[in-house]
Amino acid sequence: QVQLVQSGGGTVQPGGSLRVSCAASGFTLSTYNINWYRQTPGKEREWIATMGTAAGRTRYADSVKGRFTVSRDNASNMVYMQMNGLKPEDTAVYYCRANEYWGQGTQVTVSS
Repeated sequence: QVQLVQSGGGTVQPGGSLRVSCAASGFTLSTYNINWYRQTPGKEREWIATMGTAAGRTRYADSVKGRFTVSRDNASNMVYMQMNGLKPEDTAVYYCRANEYWGQGTQVTVSS
Protein backbone atom coordinates (compact mmCIF):
# COMPACT_ATOMS: atom_id res chain seq x y z
CA GLN A 1 0.00 0.00 0.00
CA VAL A 2 1.35 3.41 -1.00
CA GLN A 3 1.13 5.86 1.86
CA LEU A 4 2.85 8.43 4.04
CA VAL A 5 2.35 7.94 7.75
CA GLN A 6 3.16 10.72 10.16
CA SER A 7 4.11 10.48 13.81
CA GLY A 8 5.42 12.74 16.53
CA GLY A 9 4.15 16.19 17.33
CA GLY A 10 2.26 16.78 20.57
CA THR A 11 2.11 19.58 23.11
CA VAL A 12 5.02 21.66 24.34
CA GLN A 13 5.62 24.92 26.17
CA PRO A 14 6.88 27.98 24.30
CA GLY A 15 10.56 27.66 23.53
CA GLY A 16 10.38 23.88 23.47
CA SER A 17 11.10 21.39 20.71
CA LEU A 18 9.19 18.71 18.88
CA ARG A 19 9.79 16.48 15.90
CA VAL A 20 7.38 15.24 13.27
CA SER A 21 8.27 12.16 11.24
CA CYS A 22 6.95 10.90 7.92
CA ALA A 23 7.41 7.26 6.96
CA ALA A 24 6.79 6.12 3.41
CA SER A 25 5.59 2.72 2.30
CA GLY A 26 5.14 1.52 -1.25
CA PHE A 27 7.50 4.08 -2.76
CA THR A 28 11.00 5.48 -2.24
CA LEU A 29 11.10 8.89 -0.57
CA SER A 30 14.66 9.65 -1.66
CA THR A 31 13.47 10.20 -5.24
CA TYR A 32 10.86 12.80 -4.27
CA ASN A 33 10.97 16.42 -3.26
CA ILE A 34 9.32 16.71 0.15
CA ASN A 35 7.08 19.60 1.09
CA TRP A 36 5.85 20.47 4.55
CA TYR A 37 2.74 22.47 5.34
CA ARG A 38 0.70 23.48 8.33
CA GLN A 39 -2.88 24.54 8.82
CA THR A 40 -4.92 26.12 11.57
CA PRO A 41 -8.73 26.19 11.69
CA GLY A 42 -10.21 28.83 9.44
CA LYS A 43 -6.95 29.52 7.63
CA GLU A 44 -5.48 28.32 4.37
CA ARG A 45 -2.79 25.69 4.43
CA GLU A 46 0.63 27.35 4.76
CA TRP A 47 3.74 26.08 3.02
CA ILE A 48 6.67 25.99 5.41
CA ALA A 49 9.50 23.98 3.83
CA THR A 50 10.70 22.13 0.76
CA MET A 51 13.49 19.59 0.74
CA GLY A 52 14.88 18.65 -2.64
CA THR A 53 16.33 15.31 -3.57
CA ALA A 54 19.87 16.69 -3.65
CA ALA A 55 21.74 17.73 -0.54
CA GLY A 56 21.54 21.42 0.26
CA ARG A 57 18.41 22.08 -1.76
CA THR A 58 16.14 23.04 1.10
CA ARG A 59 14.01 26.15 1.48
CA TYR A 60 12.05 27.44 4.43
CA ALA A 61 9.30 29.96 4.91
CA ASP A 62 10.41 33.06 6.77
CA SER A 63 8.06 32.15 9.61
CA VAL A 64 10.11 29.05 10.50
CA LYS A 65 13.57 29.79 9.09
CA GLY A 66 16.30 29.28 11.66
CA ARG A 67 14.02 27.30 13.97
CA PHE A 68 12.83 24.34 11.89
CA THR A 69 15.05 21.82 10.14
CA VAL A 70 13.99 19.15 7.66
CA SER A 71 16.05 16.05 6.99
CA ARG A 72 15.95 12.62 5.41
CA ASP A 73 16.94 9.14 6.41
CA ASN A 74 17.01 7.32 3.10
CA ALA A 75 17.91 3.99 4.69
CA SER A 76 14.70 4.13 6.73
CA ASN A 77 12.65 5.74 3.97
CA MET A 78 11.69 8.55 6.33
CA VAL A 79 11.78 12.32 6.52
CA TYR A 80 11.73 14.52 9.58
CA MET A 81 10.92 18.04 10.65
CA GLN A 82 12.74 19.13 13.79
CA MET A 83 11.05 22.14 15.37
CA ASN A 84 12.96 24.20 17.92
CA GLY A 85 12.14 27.46 19.62
CA LEU A 86 8.44 26.78 19.23
CA LYS A 87 6.01 29.65 19.61
CA PRO A 88 2.25 29.65 20.28
CA GLU A 89 1.68 30.77 16.70
CA ASP A 90 3.27 27.51 15.52
CA THR A 91 0.23 25.65 16.82
CA ALA A 92 -1.27 23.86 13.82
CA VAL A 93 -1.76 20.54 12.09
CA TYR A 94 1.41 19.72 10.19
CA TYR A 95 1.52 17.76 6.93
CA CYS A 96 4.24 16.21 4.80
CA ARG A 97 3.78 15.71 1.07
CA ALA A 98 5.65 13.83 -1.63
CA ASN A 99 4.02 14.76 -4.94
CA GLU A 100 0.48 13.37 -4.77
CA TYR A 101 1.07 11.53 -1.49
CA TRP A 102 0.08 13.32 1.70
CA GLY A 103 0.61 12.40 5.31
CA GLN A 104 -2.45 12.26 7.51
CA GLY A 105 -1.51 15.32 9.54
CA THR A 106 -0.04 15.70 13.01
CA GLN A 107 -1.17 18.12 15.69
CA VAL A 108 1.44 20.42 17.22
CA THR A 109 0.30 22.57 20.13
CA VAL A 110 2.47 25.21 21.78
CA SER A 111 0.97 26.46 25.00
CA SER A 112 2.00 27.48 28.47
